[in-house]
Amino acid sequence: MAGGPEVGKRPRQINSRLENLRNLSPAQRLGRVTEATSLGEVESKAFSAGTLPVELANGMIENVIGTFELPVGIATNFTVNGRDYLVPMAIEEPSVVAAASYMARIARKCGGFHTSSTGPIMRAQVQVLGVTDVHGARARVLKERSGIIEAANARDKVLISLGGGCRDIEVHIFEETPVGPMLAVHLIVDVRDAMGANTVNTMAETVAPIVERITGGTVRLRILSNYADLRIARAMVSVTPEALNTDEYSGERVARGIVEACAFAIVDPYRAATHNKGIMNGVDPVVVATGNDWRAIEAGAHVWASRSGRYTSLSNWEIDNKGNLVGTLEMPMALGLVGGATKTHPAARAALKILNVQSAQELAEVTVAVGLAQNMGALRALATEGIQKGHMALHARNIAIVAGAEGDEIEKVAAALAADHDVRVDRAREVLEKLRS
Repeated sequence: MAGGPEVGKRPRQINSRLENLRNLSPAQRLGRVTEATSLGEVESKAFSAGTLPVELANGMIENVIGTFELPVGIATNFTVNGRDYLVPMAIEEPSVVAAASYMARIARKCGGFHTSSTGPIMRAQVQVLGVTDVHGARARVLKERSGIIEAANARDKVLISLGGGCRDIEVHIFEETPVGPMLAVHLIVDVRDAMGANTVNTMAETVAPIVERITGGTVRLRILSNYADLRIARAMVSVTPEALNTDEYSGERVARGIVEACAFAIVDPYRAATHNKGIMNGVDPVVVATGNDWRAIEAGAHVWASRSGRYTSLSNWEIDNKGNLVGTLEMPMALGLVGGATKTHPAARAALKILNVQSAQELAEVTVAVGLAQNMGALRALATEGIQKGHMALHARNIAIVAGAEGDEIEKVAAALAADHDVRVDRAREVLEKLRS
């Protein structure tokens, strides 16, 4: 994986197995994470309330009136390619961090997650209209390939110095559209450790006049594609039946149930939508925590899931000839370490410090491993006790807060709701009233 010049040397190896973290207070958890990583005092304070100043927020977007905060949790136990990671996740939904951590613990016993990725390649599209001889125009553009690439690279000397730049061009023909024949010229760009949007957009705008001259047409759109089909991250995990045993179910039964649940998502788009949402429950919080564009990741993921012409599962689960459960996840993952909120948001900078990744590709691989872990957790629950048992026990805390519980009352009310299997606001108010009487 390519090194990230702005990240620096990797500090000492950490141990992601932080036992009993869930039993500590938030401040104590932050202390444990700070001790386990290279997080400094200033960076650790980035997770305190109100650490994104309104003045800084005002420079990030328009018409700022304040900030909106999400909880940040740490997923533990992750081993990816033999290296341990503590993974920051910014999300409002209960049970996600717990499920990812628990599945990572199971995977850890079996060697952890194994990942790989392609290079950080993005596409920019230049739309050309008003061309009558689209095939001839395509041939002319390809003939001038080297000149177009040279012009694109002339606009970003820094990227070139880091080993990136425009690598190739493609020309796609659309003979029939609602506005007549159309060409789409693609710039294939190595963006290194950036997400790459600004880089490829600038290149597209730079070559637009050249493309117009060559084709004799009119250029309209000059924009990146968020379908990053050349920037793929993959994760694989193999788990023994023994590691999947529960008090109620054998590991063989759990593994079979996960495979059967995945088969449902493979054939049925209604199920696939929820199945893939569960994967993104793991992916998006890491993307958000690191200041990356989760909308771009979502868009690319769902196009990838539809690439066969039918929407289907992003992941695959099967049982190998040794009886082990094997899961794989492959998807576009256009993440960056430089530029945008990854450098301007204090908490995003601190999250990247906790992750201790050295390149955008490494970040992408860890993120897709979290997505696979979350998928395993969701399917395991669905195939055994049902999704609501664990989820509602954790959701009970939210309901307790809505009912007005404060401090130690929150856990007491939540425990009562979970014990009664009755997680409702009106019931929480009854429990709280009794507790205070």
